[in-house]
Amino acid sequence: MKEELAQVIVGQEEVVEQVLMAMFCRGHALLVGVPGLAKTLLVSTVSEALELEYKRIQFTPDLMPADITGTDVLEVDPETGRRGFRFVNGPLFASMVLADEINRTPPKTQAALLEAMQEHHVTVGERTLQLPDPFFVLATQNPIEQEGTYPLPEAQLDRFLFNIIVDYPTGEEEREIIRRVTSPNSAKVSALMSGAEIVELQQIVKRVPVGDHVIDFAAKLARATRPGSDEAPSFVKEMVGWGAGPRAGISLISAAKAHAVLRGRLHATTGDVAAVALPVLRHRVLTTFNAEAAGVKSDDIIRRLVEELGGGDSKIEI
Repeated sequence: MKEELAQVIVGQEEVVEQVLMAMFCRGHALLVGVPGLAKTLLVSTVSEALELEYKRIQFTPDLMPADITGTDVLEVDPETGRRGFRFVNGPLFASMVLADEINRTPPKTQAALLEAMQEHHVTVGERTLQLPDPFFVLATQNPIEQEGTYPLPEAQLDRFLFNIIVDYPTGEEEREIIRRVTSPNSAKVSALMSGAEIVELQQIVKRVPVGDHVIDFAAKLARATRPGSDEAPSFVKEMVGWGAGPRAGISLISAAKAHAVLRGRLHATTGDVAAVALPVLRHRVLTTFNAEAAGVKSDDIIRRLVEELGGGDSKIEI
């Protein structure tokens, strides 16, 4: 899969792996990066390699819930002249949905997307309509442009399994990008996996065994991020305003299982938990003003916590 995606996407190996891990955990991912880093291209290329129905929603301030869930339209039968309403599916009715610049749309539309992400169905009037299986939301967000945007509420951020940072390419990668884009040849990605196979893989990931000490490590890590907890170190009490909820521990174990499977191992370890700690926790740990003034970010706090708790048996591979 990585080799196939590399025909189109230059570099970003960690980002690609984290997107795949999120899908194999039946989760959603938020990709954060400045414009021009191929976030949209990455999602569309993954959908081609996975043979999934793909829809892109460009979020704007005037986007309404019916624009993404679908709506009833009035139709006239040309033969009988009878009128009736027919429901037309919105772009959410796809296996892979790209929510482009998700923070540009108002809370009402974000709430409609939240229902789809959490419940895998949408509510239209009095009807509840199921979404396809598998169903993934991969959202993008621009971290530097905040004017005229609607910051995602914490409840919706918590629904994302991963917060993936898409960084600038290296010097060699950037030269390769320029060569590819300015040349006449265009790579074609082959479909390697169907939706049914992805659902099967999701079940395999769920069956990966995890020891009690691994669950204890994930629980301690999540609890240590809460400044009001007795288990929180002093630096967390000083620099964290709000810590991760119970969903963080669930996400740490689910992602650790996928991390182990992608490396050919049959069980998850504390090292796997440490390896996925940053994308799982960075959007669930809110820093205080003192931390921001000192230039301390949530990633710095998470790294320090992992080290103090014994970091597992492998380095943080983020």
